[in-house]
Formats: sequence, structure tokens, C-alpha cells
Amino acid sequence: MTDLNEISAQEIGRRLRLARENAKVLQEEAAQCIGMSRPTLVSIEKGTRRIRIQELQTLASRYGVSVNALLRREAVHTDLVPRFRRLQETEDQHTSEAVKLLNDLVKAEVELENVLGISRRKSYPPERGINSGDVADLAEQHAQELRNWLGLGSAPIGDIFTLIDLDLGIRLYQRRLSSKSKVAGLFTYDPEIGACILLNANHPLERRVQSAAHELGHFIGTRHNPEVLEENEKFLSREERYANAFGREFVTPRKGFSESFEQLKAGLPQLTRRHVILLAHQYNISREACVRRLEELGLVKKGSWAWFENNGSITKAHVEAVLGAGAAKPDHAKDEANRALPHRLSLMAYAAWKRELMSEGQLAELLKVPRTELRALIDQFELEESETDDLLTLPG
Repeated sequence: MTDLNEISAQEIGRRLRLARENAKVLQEEAAQCIGMSRPTLVSIEKGTRRIRIQELQTLASRYGVSVNALLRREAVHTDLVPRFRRLQETEDQHTSEAVKLLNDLVKAEVELENVLGISRRKSYPPERGINSGDVADLAEQHAQELRNWLGLGSAPIGDIFTLIDLDLGIRLYQRRLSSKSKVAGLFTYDPEIGACILLNANHPLERRVQSAAHELGHFIGTRHNPEVLEENEKFLSREERYANAFGREFVTPRKGFSESFEQLKAGLPQLTRRHVILLAHQYNISREACVRRLEELGLVKKGSWAWFENNGSITKAHVEAVLGAGAAKPDHAKDEANRALPHRLSLMAYAAWKRELMSEGQLAELLKVPRTELRALIDQFELEESETDDLLTLPG
């Protein structure tokens, strides 16, 4: 653990302020805990008065964190939660839980990267801005430019999640939220840790593809503004209308989507369920999103989706009849969301423990998991390692 005197008074004051705000403790209450006036506590948080070790221990206990977590050199002392609190309309319990989950995942991942000396590659295009011009036109232009920048052209995107995570270097998490949560996705950006997206893993694959593309729109257009995407949201603001239009164009680009439809239509005069099923499957979108995009592009009549809804819809049975075994697409992210921790976070935690860089207690606190659960995870990794031989040893 880093010695208290190795950290500047300003830095330890900043860390204490973030810990207090995260614990939702008022300055007056914190000051009473250590038997001082509020102005003195303010001086500590500003760094004009250095805190004593006994005071630090008392405040750490009140804030629900360890002294070690406050003093660790590699620890991440950036709080994403206050950014979302500015979005007054989203201040409900389930949104707060989702924001806290994103905050905890980011802090754990970044600290483990710091401890292990891992540098995450970022490949960010510049933020475009949307202050002037028609937002739909801007969104379409920016989405196609990003596609070209990524070398996608007009082709369907095979795996938008990997593209966001590896090709762009955005921190992407897919975790299960409360069954009552209306949150579909979260986006935020921090200059130090980069862009971060959380998707609700309870949603079906096609819905998460749409949510991911929407959040990507916020990353491209208005990166410095945090965003909460909710189910059935009405896209009223300029920023939301842009992100919505961007997402549609990025996933189903006008040129490629139109040409794919024309090829499938094969000169037939009517839109059938088979057309919709094949096109939706090709672009990893829902049948409804597929038909509505066709309507938007003027490729089918307005009201086409309403007709399907009123005439038996396009059911799972219809899809299986057309696609057979191909109807069931693998959804690895949903499977991973059933785990207590994402795979990468688990592997980094084990590496930090194996190299004696962090103790079990420190890791359990950082990862927000019971120590018994962490121990079981470590035992599992050790067993797997014991079953391999020198031939499988990875190069350093």
C-alpha cells in the first residue's frame, strides 16, 4: 500500500471527495465523524490541509471503502455517477443502479489494467458535432464516413460488439439489469478512461445491436455528453434524433440495405414474410426494424409493418420455417452476462493475484464480489493451469 505521505494533499483530498459523494455523505456529516468543522473538511478535500491517518481511517470506514483502496497508486479515482445525475429525467432507482454498475466495471477494469501494465488501444475518430444542419442528413453522412473509415463499405456488420470493443477501443459491457429496468444502454466519455458503453443483456440480440449503434452515434456526434437510452424512448432532442438516425444508417446503410433488398425481391411484386426474415437475418436486426427501415427508405409502402401485425405478424415459427437451424443465432454476450464477472475481468483479476500484485481481499473489494466467490474463481483457474504442460506456456 502506498504511504499517505507519498500522495499529494490535493490528490488525497480529491479521492476523499469522490468517495464521500459516491457514498452520498454530506460534508457536515463527514466532518462530525472526525470531530471537526465543515470548513476544515472542505480544506482537506481541497488539499490545503493534509489529512491525518486516523482521520483517513475513520472517513474510509464511513464511506464504505478501505484505506488501501484510497491510497493504492494504481486505483482509479474517477467517478462517472455525477455525470448522469445531471440528466434529471433519468433519476430513478433502476437507472442509478445501472450507472453504478457501469462505474464499478470501468473502475475495476482500468485499475487492473494499471496494475498489470496493460495499455488499451484506442482508435477514436474525431467527435463530429451536430450544432448545425439537418440531423438526419448529418447522421447518415457521419455513419457512412465511419463505415468507410472502418473499411466496412456498405456491407452488413457481422459483430457490432467486437467492432466497438476491439476496432474502436470503446469499453463495452453487456450485463443483466433489473427485470423492471427500462434502461437499454448507457454511454459516457471520460478523457482519462475513454468512451464506455453498457448494454442491458436481458434484451434480445437484435435489440442490443440497435442500442449499441445508437450509443455509437452519441460517441461520434456528442461524445462529451453522457446518455441514458430507455426502452420505447421518444427521440425528441436533437442529440437523440441524431443518435437514432445514426444507428439506423450505421447498421442498415441506405445503399447496401437497398441493394440487398432488391436482390432478395428478385422482381417479385409483393413483400412477403420470407423477404423480411432473410433481410433481417442478414443485417442482425429485428423483423420490425427491418420493415420500418424499408418503409423509411421508400422501398415498401408506409404501413407495411402494421399490416403484418394485423395479419398474424412474423412469428418465431415463420422464421424457423424459412431459416431452419440457422434461425438460432449464438448469443455469447448473453451467456457471459450470466457470470458474476465478465471473462476479461476475471482473467485480469487472476493474473493480478497470481503475480502477487493484489491480494484476494483487495480484488474482492475492487470487483464487488464475495471473497468466497473470488476464491472459487481462482481455484478454477488454478485447476485449468495445472492440466496443461510446458508446451502450452504462453510467451512473456
